[in-house]
Amino acid sequence: MTRRSEQTTDTRQALVVAARRRFAEQGFAATGTEEIVADAQVTRGALYHHFRDKADLFRTVMEQVATEVAEKLVAGELARDAELPSDAWTQLRTGIQSLLDISTADSDFQRIVLVDGPAVLGSEAWDALVERHGYRLLSEWLQRAIAEERIDPLPVAPLTRLVAALLSEASIFTGRAADPDAARVEIGIVLDRLLRGLGRGGDLAAQPPVSAEQAVHPR
Repeated sequence: MTRRSEQTTDTRQALVVAARRRFAEQGFAATGTEEIVADAQVTRGALYHHFRDKADLFRTVMEQVATEVAEKLVAGELARDAELPSDAWTQLRTGIQSLLDISTADSDFQRIVLVDGPAVLGSEAWDALVERHGYRLLSEWLQRAIAEERIDPLPVAPLTRLVAALLSEASIFTGRAADPDAARVEIGIVLDRLLRGLGRGGDLAAQPPVSAEQAVHPR
């Protein structure tokens, strides 16, 4: 990289870092561009050189946070499976519980992606994030669960979209709740009960519930 391109990258990164901190702490509406450029120690012109407006900067921050969470979730579930190997369907269900935990515990994800994201950028922005970061993995794990005869052989494309929609609503419900911890437990119970209904032949008895406690401390 040339010195000029390095400076350009550094400026953009400084803006993203400053904006992320402000958006997470104050929310989109309460954050002014003058605060962001002051924190980043750049000019207002630099902000509008890299981003169309505050919403465009927010979109970049939202994508960064969502990417980090997706990577963290995948890494965590791979580590869990290495320690306690399980079938694809159990992996998927525990992974969903882990995402609900992140929706409760990760303040950046909660405020930027779950609360402000759809309000600032519209529901299409959330749908686009799910499609980029979730559909492929979700589809792959559902296909594996079908192949392992853990769930009924249903058409994978619509099944993926419906499960993703359930998960999206569960995450948003948890992130926006007045008491996120209580909401996380309740939505986790409901969501896993719905998913267990996909079991081979609808046999719920063959699929013990996956609780929040099991997702954090698997037995």
